[in-house]
Amino acid sequence: MEAALTILALLLVAFVALGVYATVKAVGAAKRGVDRTITQARRTVEDTTLRAKSFGQVGVAGELAQLRLSLRTSMRATQDALHAGVAEDASLAESVDLFRRLSAHGLELDDELKRLEREPDRATVAGLLPKLRERTQRITHSAESLRWAARDRARQFADDDLDALNAQIDIEAGALRHWAVDEPSSQTSGAGASATTPGHQGPGTDWPEPTATADPSVGSATADEAWSGPAHEESQQAITAPDPRLRTTYPWQKSTRPETTN
Repeated sequence: MEAALTILALLLVAFVALGVYATVKAVGAAKRGVDRTITQARRTVEDTTLRAKSFGQVGVAGELAQLRLSLRTSMRATQDALHAGVAEDASLAESVDLFRRLSAHGLELDDELKRLEREPDRATVAGLLPKLRERTQRITHSAESLRWAARDRARQFADDDLDALNAQIDIEAGALRHWAVDEPSSQTSGAGASATTPGHQGPGTDWPEPTATADPSVGSATADEAWSGPAHEESQQAITAPDPRLRTTYPWQKSTRPETTN
């Protein structure tokens, strides 16, 4: 009885622990989904704001917004291209690591540009713009190099696969059209066979036809021989009896005695 209670208690504890684990995992997944949604919404709002500032404002504020927008757009496009390519090509893992290191510099520059947007001293910010523009171009150029290299690699693989597929299709098409090469030879061989055997008839005319002669008795005899075959020859041989004087005699055979009349 005590063993059964112990087993029941252990089962209850196991079920409770499993329920708690499943709840924690579900809550964590939901939290990650919510955080991802919030991050995407915040990013969309911020990009829209930067796009509006870059077109609606002039001067230092518009330049900063344009630098941030170009930086974020280039880094996001490169990130999407590398993450999509590494799932199919494992050799892009090193490129992903390099992009992570580049992303650290990009995030640092984006934070700096974001702080300078709220800077009241516009003259100082205007003096920093050439260096900020150069840093932004260097980072975006590196990001674009990784992105286009990954795309060119995927395109090259697709072209190689397409070339191999086209070669296989050409071979298969040639094999399917092989009957067009064999058909004239088969027709030639059939014509030669028909020329060498002129007396050959079709499937329904296997019996030889009697030849027409001037003598009707010869014609009837020929017809009888054609239709009778071996049975007719045996019947003709059975009509004529063998001559006993032409038989071969052997020494051990007794001679025939002449018949006497009383």
